[in-house]
Amino acid sequence: MDKTKTILATAYAVNPYKGSEDGMGWNFILQIARNNKVIAITRENNEKDIMRYMREFPNEVYNNIQFQYFDLPYWQRFWKKGGRGAMLYYLLWQRQLVSWVKKLNIHFDISHNLNFHNDWTPSFLWKLKKPVVWGPVGHHPKIPAQYLKPYHKKYWIKDRLTWLTKLFFWKYSRSLNKTISNSDHILCMNNSVPETLKIEESNHTIMPSVATEDLGYAEGKEKHKFRLLSAGRLIPLKGFDLTINSFAEFLNNLDHKKRNDCELLIVGKGPEKEKLMKLCVDLGIENHVVFIDWIERSKLMEHYRESSAFVFPSHEGAGMVVAEALSFGLPIICLDNCGPGQFIDNTCGYAVPVQEYRSTVIQLSESILDIFNNPEKKRSLSKNARSRYEDLFHWDKRGDSLMEIYSKL
Repeated sequence: MDKTKTILATAYAVNPYKGSEDGMGWNFILQIARNNKVIAITRENNEKDIMRYMREFPNEVYNNIQFQYFDLPYWQRFWKKGGRGAMLYYLLWQRQLVSWVKKLNIHFDISHNLNFHNDWTPSFLWKLKKPVVWGPVGHHPKIPAQYLKPYHKKYWIKDRLTWLTKLFFWKYSRSLNKTISNSDHILCMNNSVPETLKIEESNHTIMPSVATEDLGYAEGKEKHKFRLLSAGRLIPLKGFDLTINSFAEFLNNLDHKKRNDCELLIVGKGPEKEKLMKLCVDLGIENHVVFIDWIERSKLMEHYRESSAFVFPSHEGAGMVVAEALSFGLPIICLDNCGPGQFIDNTCGYAVPVQEYRSTVIQLSESILDIFNNPEKKRSLSKNARSRYEDLFHWDKRGDSLMEIYSKL
């Protein structure tokens, strides 16, 4: 008996050339198409890159995918500029997409709202009267106040206003409540989602939104330096100030000769770059820290291969780079939170408790020092990091889980 189903997958952001939200949208569609037919609906501005990528990198799985492109008329979106207004436009796009699908008379078995990955913005696919899968969805937690003190007050204000917006939707949005009650299965990025949305255990699965393909791991590759790697946008959410301060604390525990063999590589750009570079100068470690703006993904993979550990004390609820680092067998040093802290365990890294700022820095630095001083432990952490990736963060694992969920609907 043929168990193949047709999945209507809506993914606002899809671009195979990009990472983060766009890359996740693309890879989730590919994983659905491994076992089912997919009618994938995305924005019109994604069509050019999708078609180009499919020409450049042929794949039999494309035979199971039919892309449809939908956007609101210009008079309803002229005000949207890049990322500005994206969330409001997404809500409008989601709402009007339902009528558009009905007009096209598209036939499908299950609808799946893939992204944005917010658990506080509603979906309206339930109006199509077919089984609905929602997610993976989640949220960035509120950044603890002590970790925002090094930055301008505007970041605290923005973070708290964003949090109030989330609280409003969770508590008062009728559309969100209908999304939750009418979803046949909800994919939750981490354990905080079912707690926040008060979802019954029977109709949800914990599924991190992040995953990655096998990117060229080479076991036992010799490292010429003790290099710590961190990557992401240079904004307070990512915690690069903690990374730099803990690296400086770590160096202070080494003699001069050992210090010369240590390096911190930060890959990314953003509004706080100058402030972070000045912090390195103030701490006297500027000769040990290298900043690199965004680079081609293949170049970033080389840096993963050349690094000894991945430092990522981010306050976010996800983190694609953590999955990538695990795929290269890099031990992870992060905060014990509902994001990266839930991606790892003590066999493959260190999750430092959220606490007073200085104590956090000291404990992060102690984690770095532990890896540096214990080659045998580092090898064990590295081996387990790779296993963690293979068990939980390979894209095929996402596809297998989706197939199991769809088969029950």
